[in-house]
Amino acid sequence: MRKLSDTLARLRRLPGGLPQSVPASTRLHPFNHGLPNPGQLKAWIYVPQSASPGAPLVVVLHGCTQNVVGYDQSSGWSRLADLHGFVLLYPEQQRSNNPNLCFNWFSVDDVTRGKGEARSIREMVAAVQAQHGTDPRRVFVTGLSAGGAMAAAMLATYPDVFAGGAVVAGLPFGVARSVPQAFDRMRGHGQPHPRALSDLVRSASSHTGGWPILSVWHGSADQTVDQSNSFALVEQWRALHGASEVPGETDLVHGYPHRVWRDRNGRDVIEEYSITGLSHGAPLDTRGSCHGEQAAPFMIDAGISSTRHIARFWGIVPDQADDRCPAARMSQSEMTASSPQPTEPAPWSGHAGVQKTIEDALRNAGLMK
Repeated sequence: MRKLSDTLARLRRLPGGLPQSVPASTRLHPFNHGLPNPGQLKAWIYVPQSASPGAPLVVVLHGCTQNVVGYDQSSGWSRLADLHGFVLLYPEQQRSNNPNLCFNWFSVDDVTRGKGEARSIREMVAAVQAQHGTDPRRVFVTGLSAGGAMAAAMLATYPDVFAGGAVVAGLPFGVARSVPQAFDRMRGHGQPHPRALSDLVRSASSHTGGWPILSVWHGSADQTVDQSNSFALVEQWRALHGASEVPGETDLVHGYPHRVWRDRNGRDVIEEYSITGLSHGAPLDTRGSCHGEQAAPFMIDAGISSTRHIARFWGIVPDQADDRCPAARMSQSEMTASSPQPTEPAPWSGHAGVQKTIEDALRNAGLMK
């Protein structure tokens, strides 16, 4: 039987291949840290002039078929860092590890503390702290899709390292141990019981302290990663924080449902955004964000900046009542008349096309039903 790696390599040689937009320039710089790298990941860094000793550090993990340069240009993370003085670390997947450039969130060897890609990212964090003097108490991780699932894995395996995280269109930690299981969980099938979900995190390390806070984002029309994964993520971490089943706050942010759970001390520990009508991707505000967000495959203009709201939840940007640029602010009637419509990716530019091709090949190879 043909190996999965061979199958995916053959897919990459199809006419048109697996597309990847590679911008000509970037604000990021290669980061050669010299520490162990068992996951064989690349690393990029951005240190804005506004950063001072003790600045926060944000780790950003791209999604499948993406690269760090394109992800940064679309998400606006480095321009937001200019405004608020935090440092960015961008681990990057290589085709030799995964032909589709996905972080291997479903591989036990890559999401176990001290092993594989998880350890590589941990070593990168340590190197940035040593070389640039970032605050070890303010380290955060975010990611989209497979990068979101890997962000959840980093929070679970290194809860002593990260103060908080954000998962965008991703999955809970530990729910898949193979490619077929990964596809099942992406469809929303076979999720463990909520108690078992939190036990997966507890067993990932010997941690006995407090747990990282978590921001969860998911589109209601996501047909690549079912929205039930958003609910499972909330349940996985709600139990760890001892938060009530009932959210402490429910409201609308730019017209989208937003829920917040608090711990016994009244601290906001989990938030969830459900982006109505959004397909698979990161929600952006290309007209209203002051840090220049740009639509691209999986980076979708929805009239709300997940980048800025995630940073706000972590406490590394100001908690403003009106977070949009002055030029983009509209009256309530204008906002209603021009309510945001998520931009769908073009054919073969979204993960759905890639996923279907991969699934067809896996079925033909007898690797899944």
